Amino acid sequence: MIRILLPWLLLVAVALASAWLRYDFIEPADLAHQCDKGNAHIPASCGLRAAIVVGFNTYGFGVAALIAMLVALFSRQRAMAWLAAALGMFALTLYCYYAGAVALLVGCLRLVRLQANSMAMPVDVEGPRDRQVQAKP
Repeated sequence: MIRILLPWLLLVAVALASAWLRYDFIEPADLAHQCDKGNAHIPASCGLRAAIVVGFNTYGFGVAALIAMLVALFSRQRAMAWLAAALGMFALTLYCYYAGAVALLVGCLRLVRLQANSMAMPVDVEGPRDRQVQAKP
């Protein structure tokens, strides 16, 4: 059971982390003013913030999500499907809406399919039958 739920819980964690990154790290104006070049005390996090801003301004997160999605489509690995969904969620949250939405959808559908394929088939309760068609009386 945990093997089935863990990827989905980790996807929720990625969604929460990317939402925190967007709303509490990228968008606040006071953090942006602390990273101005004229400021004498520039925090160490300004480099990471600048790299993330460049990532969504160049649509890099969306491209990465689409590449992971394409690999997940032709791969039979659940980790690759999860990565496509996670990068799609990250891109969707960080302003790469179209590519992120497609990668998230395809990654989730691929993950569900791979999880369903790995589950055991239900046992026939009635047992083996002779599989002959009988006419109705």
